[in-house]
Order: sequence, then structure tokens, then C-alpha cells
Amino acid sequence: MSTASVCVTGASGFIASHLVAQLLARGYHVRGTVRRSSDAAATAHLRALPGAASRLSLVDADLNAAVAGAFDAAVAGCASVLHTASPYALHVKDPQKDLVDPAVQGTRGVLQSCASAGTVRRVVVTSSMAAITDEPSSDHVLSEADWNTRSTLARNPYYLSKTLAEREAWRFVESAPSLSSFDVVTINPFLVVGPSLSPGVNTSNQMFVDLLRGAYPGILSLTWGLVDVRDVALAHILAMETPTARGRYLCAAHTLSMRELVARLRALGYRGKLPRIGLDHAVGDVVVRGLSYLQPRGIGSYLRTHIGRTPRFDNGKIQRELGLTFRPVETTLADTMADLARWGHLPAAAS
Repeated sequence: MSTASVCVTGASGFIASHLVAQLLARGYHVRGTVRRSSDAAATAHLRALPGAASRLSLVDADLNAAVAGAFDAAVAGCASVLHTASPYALHVKDPQKDLVDPAVQGTRGVLQSCASAGTVRRVVVTSSMAAITDEPSSDHVLSEADWNTRSTLARNPYYLSKTLAEREAWRFVESAPSLSSFDVVTINPFLVVGPSLSPGVNTSNQMFVDLLRGAYPGILSLTWGLVDVRDVALAHILAMETPTARGRYLCAAHTLSMRELVARLRALGYRGKLPRIGLDHAVGDVVVRGLSYLQPRGIGSYLRTHIGRTPRFDNGKIQRELGLTFRPVETTLADTMADLARWGHLPAAAS
């Protein structure tokens, strides 16, 4: 059991909440940043965690504030910082203001505070597969060597925000090594799903709710790389605890198409309004691409760059160097669906 202090930014988020829970379980003292620590409803799930009463403190820090030193109090005295905070949305009104600026400026602000603290030795940044590619191809096996070079404010702006934020982290430590006493490691997860520690539905799990509520016109040619949120949280901790950890770590466990996902949900006893019409063929792809122009801009660009494409990836590095073992996809899906039912977002599976 450790008694060291760790800072987790965006502590109330989907991944970060699991991070806080796992850190507390390992005996760490955790300082989490939230937008408003006085918001009892938004932080109740954190304060209720085992060990939180004596080893969790919450401090106010907002990525959107763009104020120098905003994270100084949060990281002061910490040896490690896990920077998870970043906006996540496919479609926003102003991509520069709503996605790129808070992601990049927030990362810069956290690292500047870490440099000022003088005690921080490692920063683990939650990056994303979005910083690796925004248009997967079955002809190429993705790895940590790949960088997304195609996203713009008009094309997959969320992907752009994650790419620029990670680039900023590497630029910071590489351009001024004398100013930083720490190194940076990034975790690059694909689609993160799993049980939630808070009552809200995160963006990734919303996919399951949408599928069962009939939001999709049919089974589309969409294929995702999936990873369990609990494994992603553990990956951050292993990256923090492993002295030899270096660089980027692609974090994905399984590849699952929408057709496979629908079949697995049916096998688990879920019915709802799951799509039945097959649009996962060449003609269907043409139809979906055409209809994508009627969708909000961010969603439309996502569809056009992902329809008919199957991601392939090499997750060997994270398993070899960090010793991470991924949960079976069956476990992740069953736990996710049961959790959505527990929170009242979906009816329970049919017996």
C-alpha cells in the first residue's frame, strides 16, 4: 500500500472516477480536480468511494479558465499527475473554442503547474486513438508510431483536439527539458466502455442506449476498437508505477462490428429496438455516406471517415511493458449493460 500523493485532473469523469477508485484501493492519497468541488451532486460518487474520507481531496480547476497557475494548488507536493481532463464530443457549436482550446491550453496549463511544483516526476496523459488516426484502414496495423495528420476543425474536430493536446505534451517536455523535472507517458485508448461510477451516461456508453432505443436506421458498417474503462484506469496506474514506462501506449482490447455487437446484446437478453435491417454492405455504405451530410457536422464527418473501415491495431507494447491484461469482451459488455440498467438508463435484460 502506498501513501504517496497523486493528482487526477477531471476527477469526476468516466475514466478518472475509476482511476480515483483504484488509486484509493492501492492506498494512495488522491487530489482530484473538478470544476466545482462545492457541487455535491457532481462529486457524491467520488466522496462515497472507500478510503475517500481520509485520502481524497477535491480542488477546483477548470480547463476552460485558461488562467496561469490554475492547477498549481492541485499538483503541489504530488509526485505523479494523471491528466485525464479533456472535452469529449463529436459535434459542438464552435470546435476551436469548445474542443481544441480547452484540450491544448488545459494540457499546457497542467504541465506548467507540474514544472512549477518541482515535486512531480511523472505525468500520465490520457490521449486517445483519435491522436493515432481518424480514418482506420484494414490495410494498416495501427501502433504507437502512428499519428493522426488528417483531422481539421471541419473534419473530426474532436480527433484534432486530442492530437494537438498530445502533441503539446510532447512539445513541452522535449523543447524545454531543463524546465521540467518530470517525464510524460501517454495512454491512447480506443472506444472506452464499461460500468460507470456516476449516474450519468458517458458519450461512449450512450451508444448502447441509442442502439436499444432505435436511434440507428439499420446495422451500419461501423467497427470499433473497444476497451474496458477499468482496464484503461489500470493502464494509467501501471504507467505511473512502472519506472521504465516510456512514450505512448495504444490501449485497445477487441475489435467489434455493429453487427457483432447487436448479436451479443441479443444473446445477453436485450431486445428493445435493436436494428435489424442490414446496411453493412457496399450499397448501404453509399447510402449512409450520403445521409451523413444531413447529420450535424461533427457526426457527419465521423461517419464518412469510419463507415466501411475496420481498425486493426497492435496492443503488444502495453501488455509487454506494463503487464496489462485486458478483460474479455463478454465481461465488458455484460457489466456495461447491467450497469446501464442499474442506473435506469435501460430496462434490465429479459430473463
